[in-house]
Amino acid sequence: MNNSCKSGYCSEKGLINEQKGILPQDFNLSDSLSFYIDHLKNTLLPFWLTRSIDYEYGGYYTCFDNTGETLVSKDKYTWSQGRMVWVFSKLSSMECFSQEERKKFLELAKLGAEFLMKNCLLENGSCTFLMSREGVKKPVSEGSDLDISISADCFVISGLSRYAAVSGDKKALQFAEKLYESVLKRRKTGNYKTEPYPTPKGYKAHGGHSMTMLITSEELVFGLKALGNENWVQVDKYADEYMNATLDLFIDDNGVLHEMVNNDGSFVTDTLLGRYINPGHILEDMWFIIHQALEKENQNVIQECCNITKKTFDIGWDENFGGLLLFADQDGGRPKGSISGIENEKMVKKVLNDWSSKLWWPHSEALYTTLLAYFLTLDEDFLELYRKVSEYTFKTFPNPNKEIGEWIQIRDREGKPEQKVVALPVKDPFHIIRNVVLIIDLLEKEIRKMKK
Repeated sequence: MNNSCKSGYCSEKGLINEQKGILPQDFNLSDSLSFYIDHLKNTLLPFWLTRSIDYEYGGYYTCFDNTGETLVSKDKYTWSQGRMVWVFSKLSSMECFSQEERKKFLELAKLGAEFLMKNCLLENGSCTFLMSREGVKKPVSEGSDLDISISADCFVISGLSRYAAVSGDKKALQFAEKLYESVLKRRKTGNYKTEPYPTPKGYKAHGGHSMTMLITSEELVFGLKALGNENWVQVDKYADEYMNATLDLFIDDNGVLHEMVNNDGSFVTDTLLGRYINPGHILEDMWFIIHQALEKENQNVIQECCNITKKTFDIGWDENFGGLLLFADQDGGRPKGSISGIENEKMVKKVLNDWSSKLWWPHSEALYTTLLAYFLTLDEDFLELYRKVSEYTFKTFPNPNKEIGEWIQIRDREGKPEQKVVALPVKDPFHIIRNVVLIIDLLEKEIRKMKK
């Protein structure tokens, strides 16, 4: 098994359509590759390289306002610290950068990895959600627990696993593996929280139940394999279980992937929480699952993911103003359904208040998923979806102030900048850069395939 496959799209096996050289004349691989490399180097990275690095204490600043103009806090969210470690680790392995640049990225990844290993763990083996600039653990509000999100642990695992893979740091890998074991134990007992997306009692949530655990397991497998640790075999089995959990539990007979189902796996189509979908989560998880399915050459699963991708666009795309809705009803449009007895649940309020917002991350995920689906199937419907989301994304999110750069991450339904918090009060580079580099990987591999 080729270890490089899990770093991105694996074009060597598992394809539904293995034809070569069949591309529309107006889709130029080299031009697209040049665009994304330029966007990465000249729009996205300058912001983070000049504003986010804390050379004194380690780690990174991410608490910027939505425009990126103001650093509002030097606090460090464990969630984003782990993500930043992943970003710089991945960049250190990319051939579009010089050896000097890649060395610098690895140093920046190490700065965050060491900060996390020194500061993020609590005595109970889980991660604190928030730290001060110096690494002192602190609650997000008075009286709050320190470990309020198992997702923070997962992003630490992913970041350190990727860092270990590119650096050879066995200590980082051991830290990630031990933390993964702690996460498994907590999930088994149910003793964990999922802020900022709490799962109401009686429900299972796609994001917290299987989606995040799939990509976390994939990243740990990547790190374990890179360092020759045979424990990857067992972790890969867990990844298969999480992949199958999504496919078995959350997809109804109409091919709609619901964000929440009853604990017994039944669909609750008369309540708001049972009816709503999260288009960003779905499109993100589709490439998680496709990557796992490619490793197993499971074409049926790949095709199912492609079908779900189309269905999600049918439901989640805003035909009035363009772009993907943050939340949508299972039949499309504004989420609906009874809220009797659950009206005070945090997720109910979030779905009702934020459903029409247009966020950066679902669109960056959609860019990669649609392009990946296209190259796997050569179904031009996916190329049209890619073009549609690309046109909306690059006219809506990149910051018009070129001196700041990056993206304005939160927009209202009409695409106007919106100053609000939708998850964490951070400006997080993870989704944009991750998908841009995955697209670069994808295009580079397709170009090499075309030349064979």
